[in-house]
Amino acid sequence: MHISTGGNEHVTRTVFRRAPVFAAALTALTVLALGGCDSEPKSAEESGPSVIVPGKPGEANRKLSAEEAARQRAEDDSPNSADVAYARMMIEHHQQALEMTELVPDRAESTKVKALAERIAAAQGPEITAMKGWLKNHRKAEKAGKSDGHEHASMPGMATEAQLGKLRAAQGKAFDQLFLTLMITHHEGAITMATEVKGQGNNIQVEEMADEVVAQQTSEITRMRDML
Repeated sequence: MHISTGGNEHVTRTVFRRAPVFAAALTALTVLALGGCDSEPKSAEESGPSVIVPGKPGEANRKLSAEEAARQRAEDDSPNSADVAYARMMIEHHQQALEMTELVPDRAESTKVKALAERIAAAQGPEITAMKGWLKNHRKAEKAGKSDGHEHASMPGMATEAQLGKLRAAQGKAFDQLFLTLMITHHEGAITMATEVKGQGNNIQVEEMADEVVAQQTSEITRMRDML
């Protein structure tokens, strides 16, 4: 009798303990089933963020999903004037940075400044080569003509001839401080140009190059500010 009663109690407790779990699972399945019956496929515009695509002259703007905009761009990423102008200007912009870094070995005192200059030169030299190659592949001249040219001083962050003259004349700590100050401004200008072409350009390769400029030079600006 004792064993039988104990067994019944055990069975009873087991049944009542599992019942809520079973009920909860049944309820969840019911909700999922009802949800699946009631839901309808969402349109492309409802499924994610949308992108406004400017229409051609005389046409209204179009609203596309992010996926549709990316697909359309992948089909036609032919460079526009903003892409070409960016490549041309950034070549010149980078060349000035290399000109500044060439002064470092003989004039800088800080080993950190010397190491930084080496990193800048190692990164921007190949970037110049890549942008020249991009222009050649798209049959564009490396330098703009008079009709579409950009003045040297119009590029953000470029050091003036007077500033470069002071840098060439400086030595030791004075050189280090001036080099860092000018290069921070130079990098900030490059980031401005890269950010603009990401919004105005159409070519995927140029956008990727601009992304690299933003990421790398933002990091270098932080490092240089810590060195001042």
